[in-house]
Amino acid sequence: MILVTGGAGFIGSNFVLDWVAQTSEPIINLDKLTYAGNLENLATLQGNAKHLFVQGDIGDIELIKRLLAEHKPRAIVNFAAESHVDRSIHSPEDFIQTNIVGTFRLLENARQFWNTLGAEAKANFRFLHVSTDEVYGSLKQDDPAFTEENRYEPNSPYSASKAASDHLVRSYHHTYGLPVLTTNCSNNYGPYHFPEKLIPLMIVNALAGKSLPVYGDGQQIRDWLYVKDHCSAIRRVLEAGKPGEVYNVGGWNEKANIEIVNTVCNLLDELRPRADNKTYKAQITYVTDRPGHDRRYAIDARKLEKELGWKPAETFDTGIRKTVQWYLDNQQWVEHVQSGSYTQWIEKNYAERKT
Repeated sequence: MILVTGGAGFIGSNFVLDWVAQTSEPIINLDKLTYAGNLENLATLQGNAKHLFVQGDIGDIELIKRLLAEHKPRAIVNFAAESHVDRSIHSPEDFIQTNIVGTFRLLENARQFWNTLGAEAKANFRFLHVSTDEVYGSLKQDDPAFTEENRYEPNSPYSASKAASDHLVRSYHHTYGLPVLTTNCSNNYGPYHFPEKLIPLMIVNALAGKSLPVYGDGQQIRDWLYVKDHCSAIRRVLEAGKPGEVYNVGGWNEKANIEIVNTVCNLLDELRPRADNKTYKAQITYVTDRPGHDRRYAIDARKLEKELGWKPAETFDTGIRKTVQWYLDNQQWVEHVQSGSYTQWIEKNYAERKT
């Protein structure tokens, strides 16, 4: 079996659902269930013998030690992280504790467990660390996309904490020989995405008749990766990746934020028109940009394609349509995640931004 951390969050839950659907191998799913961890994401797995959920923190040394000793997983896939840049600006210490201290404690437990294994199990064990393209910093308009050789230049407390965790993972391979793998992905989108990020926030606000807040001039560029494609890439890296290597995962979809917002509005105009027959674009509002906002990210995923034969299955057009339709079909899920704490956060983050 494998141990997945952060498996009730956005990317982690999609990975868990796909893993259970596509393999016969059991999975232990550890999640702290902070605001972005949601057991509703895993509702279809209730009673499934292949899925064991454990609520807990990757920084809980004794809990991790017990889980490893009892279940002896052949791999650990680490999704657990604080991941929202805006939140890292308001509360950076949470990111230090989870992304740096938590990853260190998980690595240390993994190293100690790995050293107890027999020769064959030890050779086959893997620690896969899921990271982000934001560790590479910001690109200029004409710069080539990030490769695995780009130096780290993180510009937010979030990306700095992820960069630190990446360095720790690398060090455990070079110092102790722990067979690690690291993936750095571009912006994910798809089902179960907590509506503080751009795409789900635009969908949720549009349907609620609220403003669609766009930072600055809306020309910040990101590469967009459908979450199911990301999950298939992680499975492939876990299966065939070379220990110690880093693999960038991208969708080959560079889009400006305002283009994303307009696309979402166009799809909603088609699939769920406003009662007054006006376009949802009328709700777009430009607000003060966030501090230190990186201008452009872009992922060069050719190493993953060439060495492991992976390519994304979705284009942006197919993936974004599936995403918008999922939110339209799952309004109860949306209502449940918009708790009091969510509302307070949205008000805190946007109230001070001038239109």
